[in-house]
Amino acid sequence: MTTKAYVVGVGMTKFEKPETRDWQYWDMAREAGTAALADAGVPYARVEQAAVGYCFQPSTAGQRAVYELGLTGIPVHNLNNNCATGSTALMVARQFVEGGIADCVLALGFEKMSRGPLGGGARGGAADVGGSTSPVARHYGIMAAAHGFEASPPTAQIFGNAAREHMERYGTTEVQLAAVGAKNHRHSANNPNAQFQDVHTVDEVLAAKTVHRPLTKLQCSPTSDGAAAAVVVSERFVTEHGLQDRAVEVAGQAMTTDTEESFASGSCIDAVGRPMSRAAARLAYERSGLGIEDVDVVELHDCFSVNELLTYEALGMCEEGASGKLVESGATTYGGRWVVNPSGGLISKGHPLGATGLAQAAELVWQLRGEAGARQVAGARVGLAHNIGLGGAAVVTLLRKA
Repeated sequence: MTTKAYVVGVGMTKFEKPETRDWQYWDMAREAGTAALADAGVPYARVEQAAVGYCFQPSTAGQRAVYELGLTGIPVHNLNNNCATGSTALMVARQFVEGGIADCVLALGFEKMSRGPLGGGARGGAADVGGSTSPVARHYGIMAAAHGFEASPPTAQIFGNAAREHMERYGTTEVQLAAVGAKNHRHSANNPNAQFQDVHTVDEVLAAKTVHRPLTKLQCSPTSDGAAAAVVVSERFVTEHGLQDRAVEVAGQAMTTDTEESFASGSCIDAVGRPMSRAAARLAYERSGLGIEDVDVVELHDCFSVNELLTYEALGMCEEGASGKLVESGATTYGGRWVVNPSGGLISKGHPLGATGLAQAAELVWQLRGEAGARQVAGARVGLAHNIGLGGAAVVTLLRKA
């Protein structure tokens, strides 16, 4: 037997450039976790398990983090799924609740990062890109075979090459790619938790420093420090504690990983995860009984502008190859069919790997409760979160106001 799972509390820190604040990962975890528990009105003593995600901290950092919230002896599960780590923590918490293992679970994600671009290795270093020790060696091997390997940051290379393929195959333009960055920077101006809150025009995005052609700096997510958390509970817990006004249902969720389709074509578009995202979306729609036509607001993984376009296609928001025209039309901002990344997304809100997926969930919960302030999407009832990590994992979550 299964029970429904609900998010009843969310919290996050401001996402900031690494070394902006003199804090440790447990400080940011305490801030986000305390905020989520306060939002739910649930004391830490009621939490039965914790699912904790991070990529760059040492083993059992999850325990050290939740010790800041209380020393109750509950099981703490440490998780690492690259950039999809935060949504993985949310999924584990949801599974514990739906499976009847626990009535109240804390999902927590955090990251304390170093300045500068990520590399391609297991710990972010570029030295082993394409070598046997890198968990993404196969992905970068696809890129190297088709495009060679250059000196620019490896993640920017593989996504930049995916952008070039999209331009060559479908006629996507640099202006359309830049429109993603301009939109998300514009959205983040209303988000006090965003790392960047400056508005940039399409021309300014195009004129910014090139990271790997055609991607400029204002189309790339930065390294960030930050944490986010969610309190996930059962339907029984919601009823017993009178949390109906706080409750947002996890209506459907799915995680997928790479299949043969990711590598068979030799295309960077597939290697960076469009097939995974498409499969995860299909499963999440089936499990929720909802479709993209029911969704009002989307938080998706725009680690680079091209990935937002690829994700439009994977989620069924447009036909394959038509995503450039979709963003250019205004369909994915306020006044359009969907509002995508009202938080500013990874490009402007920031991207502390372990926290990103949970920060997406926090934004959607605020949107669905009508608590997003100047970012509020009018009448939002259904939200979709998409979080992806190379290596690979794609998680799609559908949230619905109870």
